[in-house]
Amino acid sequence: MKAMVLAAGLGQRMRPLTQDTAKPLLTLRGRSLLDHALDRLHDAGVTQAVVNAHWKAERVVAAMAGRENPRARVQLEPELLETGGGVRQALPLLGEAPFFVVNGDAYWLDGPTPGLTRLARGFDPGRMDALLLLVRTTQVEGQVGRGDFLMDGLGRLARPAPHQVAPYIFSGIQMLAPGLVAPEPLAAFSLNRCYDRAAAAGRLFGLVHDGVWFHLSTPPDLLAAEHRLRSGLP
Repeated sequence: MKAMVLAAGLGQRMRPLTQDTAKPLLTLRGRSLLDHALDRLHDAGVTQAVVNAHWKAERVVAAMAGRENPRARVQLEPELLETGGGVRQALPLLGEAPFFVVNGDAYWLDGPTPGLTRLARGFDPGRMDALLLLVRTTQVEGQVGRGDFLMDGLGRLARPAPHQVAPYIFSGIQMLAPGLVAPEPLAAFSLNRCYDRAAAAGRLFGLVHDGVWFHLSTPPDLLAAEHRLRSGLP
């Protein structure tokens, strides 16, 4: 199993905490968000991970220098490639099998079965190009807008129309087939372009998270998450 962790964002909404460091290196429960994500990937059987880096990239490189489980290779991005461009550049390192992609600032608590395990078990290459872990908007503290996706009874996803409100948001945790990203150019682009192409072909699917997911966008979000975790509130 291989994975990519997206850690190249600027973290502007998390300023001033990210003035001198990358957002995924901020700590929660005494450990960086990036290490938390890699720990979960290791538990799911991932042995090799690619971590991209742009803002304060030297700090990401230093943080990953001693990482063994999984072994983390840092992909430097002098120019931001966005989510899709970062994955596209890493494809030669990710191989030909479906792989995980996790946002470097994603933090979640699992339900009865780990979310990554559920994604791996549920991914069907014959029917799917992408399987996204979703969170019900009613379970999210903070701004969710109109939501991200609608889901039918078979798990297929669609975007909401302008007049609709979607009941699910994307958690930043997913499994992708390399063939979904391979046709794209080596340039900056969003993975949303790949999702829309998969949805049009009926090959974009979702799985609803049965644990707790934390919306970490601003310093108050991080403080609130720390308080909830220390208080045993989730």
